[in-house]
Amino acid sequence: MTSTVPALGTRSAEGSALQAVLLDMDGTLVDTEGFWWDVEVEIFATLGHTLDESWKHVVVGGPMTRSAGFLIEATGADITLAELSVLLNDGFEDRISTGLPLKPGAARLLAELHQHGIPTALVSASHRRIIDRVLTVLGAHHFALSIAGDEVTRTKPFPDPYLLAATGLGAHPARCAVVEDTSTGVAAAEAAGCRVVAVPSLAPIGPAERRTVVPSLEHVDLAFLHSLMTEMP
Repeated sequence: MTSTVPALGTRSAEGSALQAVLLDMDGTLVDTEGFWWDVEVEIFATLGHTLDESWKHVVVGGPMTRSAGFLIEATGADITLAELSVLLNDGFEDRISTGLPLKPGAARLLAELHQHGIPTALVSASHRRIIDRVLTVLGAHHFALSIAGDEVTRTKPFPDPYLLAATGLGAHPARCAVVEDTSTGVAAAEAAGCRVVAVPSLAPIGPAERRTVVPSLEHVDLAFLHSLMTEMP
């Protein structure tokens, strides 16, 4: 998906308002983090391995290469990273074909951003094939562009996906509000210089400078996102 929003020019961040909103997907807009874990458990069971529940917090929210690589190393399973990636994507697609639950407040927030013409991007560590499936439920018209984990050399926790999204929307990173649910995503957004709203899903995230923590998307609306920028020095 390519940007359909006119560039906002080269304004500096200083003195400008909210320029764009960048949203994570799994665990933030769609309640799918548990889906990934369930698929991983099922696949490794067929390979003769039982996954330790404590590993769930290690693999959630990161790129597939990291998560899959960790599980292969931890279990010693006889499977390559490429083979496992295919199985994971296939299993996830099968899982969401029977229903894709949205996080509370997600549909309302997307509709509000779209109604007010706020440049919005979907920024995910998931692969393009998964993002395109999820976009059919979220509504592709809500996003000017989307960034997939297999389309960047370095995905989260590196800042590259968020920097690419900001550039694509013609926005200054410091004037972008990012909504994330994991520490990996938060690290990526903060490294990019964005203002972060953390909505923790499976693991707690503490407050920090340039970071606001809320219990759910039901606490996030356009007025709230604008207020984050007015609070900045």
